[in-house]
Amino acid sequence: METKTKYVPTIGLEIHAELKTASKMFCSCRNNPDEEKPNENICPICMGHPGTLPVLNKQAIKHVLKMGLAVVGDLADFTEWDRKNYFYPDIPKGYQISQFKFPLISNGELAGVKLERIHLEEDTAQSTHDQHEKSLVNFNRAGVPLMELVTKPVIHDAETAVRFAKELQLLLRYLGAGEANMEKGEMRVEANISVATPEATSAGKFGTKTEVKNLNSFRSVERAIAYEIRRQSDILEALESAKTDIEKAGLEKVVQETRGWDDTKQKTFSQRSKESSHDYRYFPDPDIPKMKISEITGFSVENLSKDMPELPWKKRDRYHKDYGMTDKEVAVFVENAELAKYFESIITELSKGLGITDQKRVKLVINYILTDYLGLLKTSKKDMASDDSPIFDIKSAIAPASFAELISMIAVGEISSRGAKDTLALLIKETAASISDNSKGAISARTIAEKNGLLQKSDAADIGPTIDKVIADNTKAVDEYKAGKVASIQFLIGQAMKSTRGAANPDLVKKLLTEKLG
Repeated sequence: METKTKYVPTIGLEIHAELKTASKMFCSCRNNPDEEKPNENICPICMGHPGTLPVLNKQAIKHVLKMGLAVVGDLADFTEWDRKNYFYPDIPKGYQISQFKFPLISNGELAGVKLERIHLEEDTAQSTHDQHEKSLVNFNRAGVPLMELVTKPVIHDAETAVRFAKELQLLLRYLGAGEANMEKGEMRVEANISVATPEATSAGKFGTKTEVKNLNSFRSVERAIAYEIRRQSDILEALESAKTDIEKAGLEKVVQETRGWDDTKQKTFSQRSKESSHDYRYFPDPDIPKMKISEITGFSVENLSKDMPELPWKKRDRYHKDYGMTDKEVAVFVENAELAKYFESIITELSKGLGITDQKRVKLVINYILTDYLGLLKTSKKDMASDDSPIFDIKSAIAPASFAELISMIAVGEISSRGAKDTLALLIKETAASISDNSKGAISARTIAEKNGLLQKSDAADIGPTIDKVIADNTKAVDEYKAGKVASIQFLIGQAMKSTRGAANPDLVKKLLTEKLG
């Protein structure tokens, strides 16, 4: 959604992501984003009762430090926690425990966007408002570990902002730090947006900044930023062209404020004036000890590095280089870690039989997974009317050895593409049945193909009778071919393939037809 304007937009993002831990940030209450009963996972600590003492969640800190390694940021050696004071119903203590002067991570870069900082804090409760103007507060989320990432103001369009947010979501999932489902509020994006003339921007001067808060989908992020760029640009245009006193003309000005996004009206709206850091009266939390990272063995770079997975951008490069995938193919596998793991397990099985895995077989694996297998799974899921589970689930997938066996059969011409798809469909059915009755062992693709007559027939003696019948049943096409209409041979080949359910070797069918028709 490109926004053209003579002004230069400058965008900085603040993204909050709930972290995946067993308990909350400062107490032992369960961290369960799927809890349906309100105010179930609460205790005196996360409810801010007097006399309670917070205890740090080690896993949450580890998640953020690993994030710092991934973005090549500066990991702090010293850090402390601060009280961010403000009075909302969703803050039971009257302050939020956060980090101000000493974040865990400074600097770094992700998806080409430079970062300012990454720090830890606790999440707030959830407020809901009904049509009777009543407000309810659910404290299950209060105290959940929350990572806040702040970019530098180096983004200049909505598309880059969305691309960055998607890459952050993917990284959180790869690290096992969080699911970052935006529709569940597990990741929330806030965009700070200003526009200025090119001359001012090149001199390092930005326009008046507005903050659009709590954007809960990538589409909302893109549209809200694009709208706000247009809104501010239109205001500056009007001010620039005004020939009278601005105040007397009653023209709107861009003011520093917090704005919301109305998805129905597709526009931002004013909420309140924007707070500054001094408004929160930060001061170090006296109940939480200051921390020297280097004194904690589990937080050393060496130990953290041992737990680091292959990062998304490294996997992209490897898939391009090793498997010759297109950008679109790479995107599907990189964005679905289970599917990528399954793909590589099939490649491993192919290598066992051959000692090597040639590019022809690799390409077949890619095509049959992305086109045929996922397509058949989607149809199967639709038939079962089950929409509450992902299309692909590695726990119920066809055994990699069976898939590899099928690919090898296709590669050497033992089975046609039609026969392979039919065999794949039967493998899906047989695999589901074996899971339901707790059968063990991989189901043989070859056995299924043989049992159902799907192996390709490459013997002229086997195909001969079929050729004779096709010629006898399609005299019009035969006469057209003999009269010089060469395309008619394709119709006859199709009839022969249909008659054999795709089992006949098409090259042999063409050869026999051509010979018999002279």
